[in-house]
Amino acid sequence: MRFVLLVGVLSFFADLAHEGARSILGPFLASMQASAFVVGVVTGFGELAGYGLRYFSGRFADATGRFWPTAITGYVVQMSAVPMLALTHSWQSAAVFIILERVGRAIRNPPRDVMLSHAARHIGGYGWTFGIHEACDQFGAMFGPLAMAAVLAHHGSYHLAFAVLLVPASINLAFVLTARLLYPKPQDMEQGLQEVKSAARFSRTFWIYLAGASLVALGFADYPLIAYHFARSGSVSTDWIPIFYAVAMAVSGSSSLLFGRLFDRYGFRVLIVLTLIASLFAPLVFLGGFGVALIGAAIWGMGMGVHESIIPAAVTPMVQLQHRASAFGLFTAGYGIFWFIGSAAIGFLYDRSLPWTIAFCVTTQLLAIPFFVRVARRQKRVGNSR
Repeated sequence: MRFVLLVGVLSFFADLAHEGARSILGPFLASMQASAFVVGVVTGFGELAGYGLRYFSGRFADATGRFWPTAITGYVVQMSAVPMLALTHSWQSAAVFIILERVGRAIRNPPRDVMLSHAARHIGGYGWTFGIHEACDQFGAMFGPLAMAAVLAHHGSYHLAFAVLLVPASINLAFVLTARLLYPKPQDMEQGLQEVKSAARFSRTFWIYLAGASLVALGFADYPLIAYHFARSGSVSTDWIPIFYAVAMAVSGSSSLLFGRLFDRYGFRVLIVLTLIASLFAPLVFLGGFGVALIGAAIWGMGMGVHESIIPAAVTPMVQLQHRASAFGLFTAGYGIFWFIGSAAIGFLYDRSLPWTIAFCVTTQLLAIPFFVRVARRQKRVGNSR
């Protein structure tokens, strides 16, 4: 438990920094004359880098066993890129650091998730482990936007807001090095695990699940585009936009503990229900006034909690231990490719038709449900055969 909590604390400061920055990226890019399509492509390409490169990071970590060095490299890249946004004065230069921040996240996530998974057997299951981590993670993601809102309210300067994020970024790196010193070999927590060997690197269930999760990613809008809509439509004032993001992150963090426990107990049935609920975010944030948009942002945050806790927890038991980092990397690579395609499509549609934007978001997420139902049935058959 101590290792999970320590990783949670370092993730708290990481998310305080990078999610604080992301909460104001939409209006920041808009202030430099970027269109909705540009915002969608930049943030979407960032997600492509942030997810797609995880395949290579995961393969490298599995092949070399260098989980900590890989994770530390990623944290250094990510935490350096965030405050550098304070030095940018065009959307093109800002885009470089937006993408670089996602690259750092891509490098560090697969080895970090594998190290977390090693502790799951000792604290109650994969869902609970990733739920605890996600709760710490997302509470950092809540305080970051609040800090940005405070800076903007008092000084109105995006550049000062980004500069302030140097503080949590530095604290994160200090905790990363502390965790490395205290737990140099997290894999020792899973010694003695007996696995059934398989000739296939990844099971059929894994691929079906990847297909469903990719459809969810395809229709899930990035918050910078949602923030862009709030600023352009006037439904939410500029000062409130990061606060809405903080609310979304608070919902994500607090609900992830519950979702993790429910997933450990009920399996994919929980994911099916939550996918149905999360699909409602689009009409609420894009059509609603202040109050309705706030509810939509909260539902969007719930969806993010599902993405960051249940989705990686579900991958872990589908693959063998020696391929776990590769599985995390491959899964999130496919996920990221579809997130990029979806972000670009949503930005393109938004510039032309708001109803079509909403229809695209809702339909693609609902199309994922049959895949999750099939995975649930396959997992139930496997469980009954044991």
